[in-house]
Amino acid sequence: MPNSASAKKRQRQSEARKVRNHAVKAAVRTQVKKVRKAVAAGDVEASEAEFKTAAKKLDKAAARGILHANKAARTKSRLSKAIKAAKSAG
Repeated sequence: MPNSASAKKRQRQSEARKVRNHAVKAAVRTQVKKVRKAVAAGDVEASEAEFKTAAKKLDKAAARGILHANKAARTKSRLSKAIKAAKSAG
């Protein structure tokens, strides 16, 4: 338990950031799932449109420090690779 006023404030700030970061991570995961679902369905146009949104969300999360920059880049790379494979297969 925090005793000083500054420690109490720090705890409030930490909790607010945790809630905000969780919301951003959840939105990113949802968008990535949408891309994977479109790729699995073989819908190239939809997967490309969803990928644009996912890439933007991943980049924003990485810029804010919510996700590690390498994780964002790796996820974008894997999604892009899956879309290219779906294009060549279809």
